[in-house]
Amino acid sequence: MGNSVLIETSARHVHVTEADLVKLFGEGAKLTVKKMLSQPGQFASEQKVTLVGPKKEIANVSILGPTRKETQVEISATDARTLGVDVAIRESGNIKGTPGIKIVGPAGELEIQEGVIVAKRHIHLTPADAAELGLEDKQIVKVEVKNDYRSLVFGDVVVRVNPNFAKAMHIDTDESNAGCVAPGTMGEIIK
Repeated sequence: MGNSVLIETSARHVHVTEADLVKLFGEGAKLTVKKMLSQPGQFASEQKVTLVGPKKEIANVSILGPTRKETQVEISATDARTLGVDVAIRESGNIKGTPGIKIVGPAGELEIQEGVIVAKRHIHLTPADAAELGLEDKQIVKVEVKNDYRSLVFGDVVVRVNPNFAKAMHIDTDESNAGCVAPGTMGEIIK
């Protein structure tokens, strides 16, 4: 499979600013590494929060590190419906005009006015990976997943190219369940 890519499931999570981390966890709070993730420098932290929507709440949501310039919540469409917020499918970082939510930590809470997204399915590539595959940043492709249970083709997959990335496709839990995507599942990129 010359155009193959590892498919990883990205579960619901939160990215926070330094200031919001302090609001949620108290003065001097720092994110503690629980597990390193596949993207260089990214990690799941020991810190967890509760998301409170108009309908329901979801507890024990991991914060990913390191801290960011803007606080952002990434959930699945099922989570959005559970919480009672609109589904806004966006690339990470594109939060303008998206729903807000209350985030509760052990030392405090905050209400973000925007920042709740369902992450658009995407492929992380280095410039070398992209060149080898004949792909460009922001290009839209399809990725085929074959298995004995629920083979499918993911459409509208955005290619993201950055020298700090590691080659992998990211989908949310709804998408992973739809295709019976297990750890180690490979997909075939279709241009």
